[in-house]
Amino acid sequence: MSVVDPGSTRGRIVAAGIELLGTEGARALTHRRVDERAGLPQGSTSNHFRSRAALLGGVIDGLVAGELREAEAVHPATAEELVEQLAALVELLTGPMRVTTAARHVLFLEAAHDPALRDRLSRDRRAYVASVVAVLEQLDAADPPAAAEALMALCEGIILHRVARHDETDPRPAIAVAVRGALSAPGDG
Repeated sequence: MSVVDPGSTRGRIVAAGIELLGTEGARALTHRRVDERAGLPQGSTSNHFRSRAALLGGVIDGLVAGELREAEAVHPATAEELVEQLAALVELLTGPMRVTTAARHVLFLEAAHDPALRDRLSRDRRAYVASVVAVLEQLDAADPPAAAEALMALCEGIILHRVARHDETDPRPAIAVAVRGALSAPGDG
C-alpha cells in the first residue's frame, strides 16, 4: 500500500474513484468517469492506472490508508475509553466518512465475485485486526485475537446498518457489552 499525496493528480484520481464508488456504485468506476469527477483531462486516469484492476487497487490503497490512520488513532487506557473511541470511530465512518465507507462496502460486494480483489481485501483487513489486537493486548484481554475478531465483527455490522439503513442508533451500548466480554477472563461471564 502506498500513501498518495491528495493534491497530486494520482491523489485526485483516487479520491474521485472513492467518491464514485461510494455515491454511484461499482459500475460508475470507469476511467472516463474518474477523469470527469476529478476534473482532469480525458486519459489522465488511464495514464496512472492502465486497467480497471489497477484503478481498483489504487482506490483500495486510498481507502485503507485513510481508514487505517483513523483506526490506529484508537489508544484507550481503559475499557470505558475503548468503548468511547470505538463509538467515535463508528460515528466518523458513518458520518463524515460515510461515502468512503459506502465505497468500501461496494468493494466487499465486488470481492464476492473477484478472487484477486477478495485476496487483496483480506490481506488489508489483517492490518486492521493487528491494530485492534495490539489495543486489546494493552488492556490485558484474555484472548486478544478472538476478542479483536468479535469487536470488529460487531463494529462492522453496526457500520453496515448505519450506512445501508441510515440507522442512527447509539452504538455505545452494544460496543460496551462486547468490550466487557472481550476483556473478561473465561468463566467471568
